[in-house]
Amino acid sequence: MSTGNRSRPAWITTALVTTASLILAFVVAMVIMVVTDAGIMAKYAYFIARPSDALDATFGKIALTFEAVYVGSLGSVTALTETTAEAAPLIAAGLGVALAFRAGLFNIGAQGQAVMGALVGAYLGFKVTGLPLLLHLPLVILAGVLMGALWGGVVGLIKARTGAHEVILTIMMNYVAANILSYLLKQPFMREPGASNPIAPVLEWSATLPRIAGTRLHLGFGLALLAALGCWWLLERTRFGLQLQAVGLNPDAAATTGTSVGRVTFTTMALAGGLAGLGGLITVTAPVILTSYPPQLTVSIIGTLGFDAITVALLGRSRPIGVVLAGLLFGALKASRTAMVTIANTPKQLVDLIQALIVLLVAAPAFVIWLLPFLKERRRGVARTTPKEAKA
Repeated sequence: MSTGNRSRPAWITTALVTTASLILAFVVAMVIMVVTDAGIMAKYAYFIARPSDALDATFGKIALTFEAVYVGSLGSVTALTETTAEAAPLIAAGLGVALAFRAGLFNIGAQGQAVMGALVGAYLGFKVTGLPLLLHLPLVILAGVLMGALWGGVVGLIKARTGAHEVILTIMMNYVAANILSYLLKQPFMREPGASNPIAPVLEWSATLPRIAGTRLHLGFGLALLAALGCWWLLERTRFGLQLQAVGLNPDAAATTGTSVGRVTFTTMALAGGLAGLGGLITVTAPVILTSYPPQLTVSIIGTLGFDAITVALLGRSRPIGVVLAGLLFGALKASRTAMVTIANTPKQLVDLIQALIVLLVAAPAFVIWLLPFLKERRRGVARTTPKEAKA
């Protein structure tokens, strides 16, 4: 018998490192939360004399924060559907970033693609009147997705033809999209009549995503899950998906097999833009629970969706199922912001801090493994039959 080496499966190592990154991000965030709390730190001033005061205050604060996260995201039907509502645009836009990642493209432009998808969708949502829901809503969705695809496709075309770096192109396209939105909202045909602020009119009821009454569970969440299923099928069950992944691994090697790298680049960026556009569209057509109407289009309505999508794609390891789970996690954190303030008196900014820490740690797996050496992939000896033993 001879001894060989067999390594731990790569997916197990990836899962362990990702989980460790999440735990470390929460631990660091909790430490910062405690250190910046003046009331708790005052108790540490006499820690030696009475350590129980400081420890009770510390763990009590942490427990209240996690209780607030649970109550705000999962504690009731309303909270649970608020989580799905927050997660839907994150999943859609995150898929756009993840799809580009799989092709070796860094799509920083999800923000601009989401803005343009929201802009066109909202315009058709309030400008077109008299159409039934079954015609108006598909029109709005299709227009928003196509506009996002166009915005991403421009980047793909320029990169394919000139070799310009997609990071620079997408950052510039983000600025262009933001300024187009800002300019158009100041024009009479886009501004709500009588409004002093740049804000668009309320969308028609027929352009609003249907929802379950009394909740925020709307069609957008179903569209996001359908998009995830479509991405999985594209990547795992189609020839183009194989070409896309081959280009992401080694474009020169892919070209030698007859794959058109330029065509894959253009198509991937167009698809990624369409998914990000869907995320922006969901944001502006999803109904608010109190009014049953979606929020009116403003300069800041998209917020940081496109950049949050990068976090979701990184945490999901650019896999459709991973993006869905990461989107739900961040959706839960966003849904629990108000509960954090009211229950635990924790600043809303803690959610942004956790997101930033997750990006930092997930994007640097080598650093996490250095911090936690037991995650390092180890080879172990296994029994292997020699030729003589095989003959015997």
